[in-house]
Amino acid sequence: MELFLSKKTSFQDPDKLAELFIQLTDDLSYSKTFYPQSKTTQYLNTLASKIHQSVYKNKKEKRNRIITFWKYELPEIFYQRRNELIISFFVFFIAVVIGVISSEGDTGFVRLILGDSYVNMTQENIKNNDPLAVYKQMNGVDMFMGITFNNIRVSFYAFMAGIFLSVGTILLLLYNGIMLGSFHHYFYVNNLLLKSLSIIWIHGTLEISSIIIAGAAGLVLGNSILFPKTYSRRQSFLISAKDGVKIIVGLIPLFITAGFLESFVTRYTQMPIVLNLLIIFSSLAFIIWYVIIYPIKLNRRENNESTKN
Repeated sequence: MELFLSKKTSFQDPDKLAELFIQLTDDLSYSKTFYPQSKTTQYLNTLASKIHQSVYKNKKEKRNRIITFWKYELPEIFYQRRNELIISFFVFFIAVVIGVISSEGDTGFVRLILGDSYVNMTQENIKNNDPLAVYKQMNGVDMFMGITFNNIRVSFYAFMAGIFLSVGTILLLLYNGIMLGSFHHYFYVNNLLLKSLSIIWIHGTLEISSIIIAGAAGLVLGNSILFPKTYSRRQSFLISAKDGVKIIVGLIPLFITAGFLESFVTRYTQMPIVLNLLIIFSSLAFIIWYVIIYPIKLNRRENNESTKN
């Protein structure tokens, strides 16, 4: 097989190549089942990857490539990387709890996390009966550009920090979660928790969800080094890095939408609560559907089709 693959003309014989690929995947499946840690499994996996990459590296992209990415490719990655998504969510959730508890036990903790200038400004806004006036201070367009760029930058950092064996990503998730917990506890102490929740989560639903998903991308990258399974660490890293990049690219529209909401909608702090809740729950429903429900349904449908065939 290696001799055939080494020939320059090997990929011009599709029938022979298809026959070898089927045979190879059968052998690889058997080897993974009974000898998952053996060098033979790793060797077969390398050959299979070589054939796959050689066949598809020069494949012309279809005109509907973008539609395919959003409709199938990204949801499939969400399903395949669901464990990292779950871990990222729980790390962030635990961090929020830590932020709340720490703020409860130490009044100076909020200032340490949020900064004196922000706390002092918010206290002044509370006295003026407009606690969330911070969202009204900047021009909408400038605010939109700055916030969107910053959110994309944070997501990229969360992803790239995974290269430090996932530790960097976990630390970033912890920091952002603790900040969120401290933030909401501060408003709770000032009897403004419901007010802050109903306004901040207009944009926060998409923004926080995206940070958690970006954290999952970082864990995908880090875990590829820690747990390469049957791949070599180099192969595992390259495959996971590709998935992680796709996840980050997939988050860009969410960050743009979140930035738009924060810059042009959240500033209207006197909006009817019904409208606030409509935006919040619509955003949450979309995240749950696209990241969790739709990928599961898509995977089941593909499994059913493969079983029929």
